Amino acid sequence: MLWALSPYGDAVFNERQVPLLPAEFDRLPEAYGGTWVDQARELCQVVQSGPHRYLWFVGD
Repeated sequence: MLWALSPYGDAVFNERQVPLLPAEFDRLPEAYGGTWVDQARELCQVVQSGPHRYLWFVGD
């Protein structure tokens, strides 16, 4: 799912896609990690805590 991320465009993950992201975060090379991964994990939990929620990544 992370292949959909682009620094220049937006990406939206729905409540069915978000559960796939934490496993992909675990497979990221250390060079691509950082605080954004922990923040994204927290946001994934928010999305999973209720219906009709989405995780948006907004590019520049």
